[in-house]
Amino acid sequence: MMILQSLRLKPMHGYALAKHIKHVSDDLLQIEEGSLYPALQRMLIKGWVTAKWSTTAGNRRARYYQLTAAGRKQLLVEMSQFERVIGAITRVIRAV
Repeated sequence: MMILQSLRLKPMHGYALAKHIKHVSDDLLQIEEGSLYPALQRMLIKGWVTAKWSTTAGNRRARYYQLTAAGRKQLLVEMSQFERVIGAITRVIRAV
């Protein structure tokens, strides 16, 4: 969900995605390469993102990922499920 949401903003390469999530979460959330790239590969297979090779600002070759229409639709599904889980957790915590 965080990857899809981040890619909603603009296409990014893996390192930029990880850096973006870490920054936006005030350094609380870190995505390791061992989790990020397999997740991106699964999203490619499912058609939620596309990828193309390009050059970074630092003149390095990197694969840039972009959200697709199917990815936007999946993001809505993921957000809805997340909100349901957060609501359930909140109800349990507040229960007396």
